[in-house]
Amino acid sequence: MSNVQVEQKIYEMPPREGFSIAHFLTVTDMERSARFYETVFGARVLSRGDSGGAPVYIQIANTWMILNVGGGPTPDKPSVILEVPPNPDRLSSFMNIRVADIQACYELWKSRGAEFITEPKDKYGEIRCYIRDPDGYIIEVGQSKPGVLYG
Repeated sequence: MSNVQVEQKIYEMPPREGFSIAHFLTVTDMERSARFYETVFGARVLSRGDSGGAPVYIQIANTWMILNVGGGPTPDKPSVILEVPPNPDRLSSFMNIRVADIQACYELWKSRGAEFITEPKDKYGEIRCYIRDPDGYIIEVGQSKPGVLYG
């Protein structure tokens, strides 16, 4: 197994110019989810949130994530209710992590407590597998095969 190292760069949110993108996840327990992303992926927890409604802000590699509990409509989204998906086997989106060495990541993240649905599998031009987070969201981990071009 090769040594997996994640280079941690500091990115700003909000940016000084242009824009940045963050993925928002509705979670049942902010601290539990923050610990999961911190432990498994080495995320940097920037803010732990609070019971007054402040969310958790984390940075994983070059991605920002915001974690917060669900809730009812608000003045700026009057018909929207945020909730954890009721069926973890029926999702409409997921996070996709691209890695250089999937077997090394699989072994490392599994040793840190990640629950994989299967071991890495060959699929089209890549090798991939999926992790479930504490709320049942899936995270795809994929490694492109040599010579496969995208776009």
